[in-house]
Amino acid sequence: MPTTSRSAKDACDLLDADHRAVKKMFKEFDELTQSRARGAAQKKMDLAHQICLEVTVHAQIEEEIFYPAVRAAIKETDLLDEAEVEHQSAKDLIAQIQAMAEPDDKFEATVKVLGEYIDHHVKEERTEMFPKARAARKLDLVAMREELEARKEELMAEMGATA
Repeated sequence: MPTTSRSAKDACDLLDADHRAVKKMFKEFDELTQSRARGAAQKKMDLAHQICLEVTVHAQIEEEIFYPAVRAAIKETDLLDEAEVEHQSAKDLIAQIQAMAEPDDKFEATVKVLGEYIDHHVKEERTEMFPKARAARKLDLVAMREELEARKEELMAEMGATA
């Protein structure tokens, strides 16, 4: 791999930064579940909705831009098929969370399971998919980062306006 391809931040770096940010939010949510402070329930609900927004946008940019490019560049696509199934499972949980006007008995459990799904998904991307994407000669991951960033900003503006 040419050294220039790792000197600049690439698409995998951008996606991984999203992973770290969402993991931090899940940790904050876990801490709030232990809190009995006034307003903790509303903070949990707000944070859960922010997590849902971040994960939804992240999944969409992966599905629209990253996965199709990686699928075209590598031979082993089983990992991509699995990632897409994981995304659908996450979307189902997100829909359940977003449908809750008020936290019910399953609210915290649903957010926790979403976090576990995301953790598993992130580990596979970091250890398997990103190395394969970076090794693929046909991918310009630095240029793709710019495309991912632009689409992410666009989606955040769209979804933030309706949230």
